[in-house]
Amino acid sequence: MVRSFYDNTEALVLDGLESIALLRPYISLDPATKTIWLRHHKDTQVALISGGGAGHEPAHAGYVGDGMLTAAVSGSVFASPSVAQILSAITRVSGPSGVLLIIKNYTGDIFHFRLAAEKARVALGIPVEVLTVDDDVSVGRRKSGKVGRRGLAGTVLVHKILGTCSRDTNANISKLLELGNEVVQNLVTAGVSLEHVQIPGRDAAPVSMDDQVELGMGIHNEPGCLLLSPRPPLSDIINMMLNQLLDTKDEDRAYVDFTGARHVVVMVNNLGGLSPLEFGGITGKVVQAIKLRNIVPTLVLSGTYMTSLNGPGFSITLLKATLEMIEYLEAPTNAAGWGSLSVSHLHDRPVAETATPISVNEDHAKAVESSGISFDAEIFKRVIHQSCQNLIDTEPLITQYDTLVGDGDCGVTLSRGARAVLTHADDISDPSDVVKTINKLAGIMETDLDGTSGAIYSIFFTALAAELRATTTKSMNHVAWVQAANKSLEKLQQATPARQGDRTLMDALEPFIKTLVQGRSLADAVAAAKAGMEATKGMKASLGRAVYVPESVWDQVPDPGAQGVVCILEGLGAAIS
Repeated sequence: MVRSFYDNTEALVLDGLESIALLRPYISLDPATKTIWLRHHKDTQVALISGGGAGHEPAHAGYVGDGMLTAAVSGSVFASPSVAQILSAITRVSGPSGVLLIIKNYTGDIFHFRLAAEKARVALGIPVEVLTVDDDVSVGRRKSGKVGRRGLAGTVLVHKILGTCSRDTNANISKLLELGNEVVQNLVTAGVSLEHVQIPGRDAAPVSMDDQVELGMGIHNEPGCLLLSPRPPLSDIINMMLNQLLDTKDEDRAYVDFTGARHVVVMVNNLGGLSPLEFGGITGKVVQAIKLRNIVPTLVLSGTYMTSLNGPGFSITLLKATLEMIEYLEAPTNAAGWGSLSVSHLHDRPVAETATPISVNEDHAKAVESSGISFDAEIFKRVIHQSCQNLIDTEPLITQYDTLVGDGDCGVTLSRGARAVLTHADDISDPSDVVKTINKLAGIMETDLDGTSGAIYSIFFTALAAELRATTTKSMNHVAWVQAANKSLEKLQQATPARQGDRTLMDALEPFIKTLVQGRSLADAVAAAKAGMEATKGMKASLGRAVYVPESVWDQVPDPGAQGVVCILEGLGAAIS
């Protein structure tokens, strides 16, 4: 059993970020938003921001430095940072040249970073672009479906190439985006691991991999594409990975043709748990195997670049590069995660700095103005208390489900958000203004509910507040609530391709609202949501991390997100009945 000195992941994440600022005088930290940034960034240059869940160190905070990232935003372990965190980072480092967000292709990151970018553009007038990295080849076209390929260690090469280009050429945001897309289109990664990782403070995943190896492992504990048992020799494993990376006849995985490539970059990445001795041996065998395929690498990078906590595995990244990309990769940088780590003299300045308040955007400004639409605040508070308590009580079950079909954080994330909402339930309830109340609720979710769930709930309740403001009624009734909820669902579905039948929370939310629109009772709607959730057992996943798990697991449990929606709706039904 793997043990940890930490049993509180939030403390672990903050302490890890603090150590970076402690040891490097050119780095600043805002603990409240878990943001690391470069103290002396030139605002005449495009600011580069990346981020995502913690647990991938040195990514992403370790790549903040001269010639790499301007700032990095950290979520909880394996969970995307919130929109509020990202927006704070954007406003802190943005200048007239704008901001480029570099993200990995995971649903939570896509939702949160794109929503933050939109808010920064529309409400604050900041030029912001988003570049998505999707270098994984192990999960091919058929399996990845609507989700697309995952972003893996190749993302670090994007950080380095664009960061150095921005510093050395002062390229504008369009040039950087063009170069970034060129890198991504020529980038492939495959990973392998001997074991799933245990997140500090949580029970180990109920998966035994004795004498096995999993090909195609992600960086969030997702199962791979192939479980090999008994474990083949290392040389065979490496050749299987290179087949996935290089075989042009594999229609499912042939993303980049390296035939005749003049410049190839090889990155061998330690997923966190291999000793330097073993990892060094693996690097040598990878390079030898590539040369046997008539590819002589121009540049070989070997080290711990993007981890899955202490995962006992490694990944291989190949980049079909231009000479320009090679030069940017070889250029110096003081980013902690790129070169060998060193300890600097401690300095007198404080390690942590207080966040600069961000400007209030137009939506929040409107929310301050009273809508004059009243509602029953006491019933609302009963709904909040019952629904949130349901989520807290059901957290172990949702976590168990998500451990099997995801990365195990759904229950913890929803429970964390529920506790935050309970803390503010009395403060946000204004009986004379339903719009302000719902807007404040959305703000709590945007700040305290991270991961994919946070993005979806934030979008839905933000849309709900907007729809309520547009209503002609002066006092909320059942019909007004149903109409606003239905339009909010439409707004949410403009932001995500998820629909009922994709094995997501939509399988509970969509039938609930549709049943109410049909004029049926609240009890009928809750029953429809529960039936929709139960129907996800055995359903093929089209979106989310469940796409990457073996199909046999789909039969065992319903979708965790749908279970969370049912908890909320059952609380609604119990509070109103």
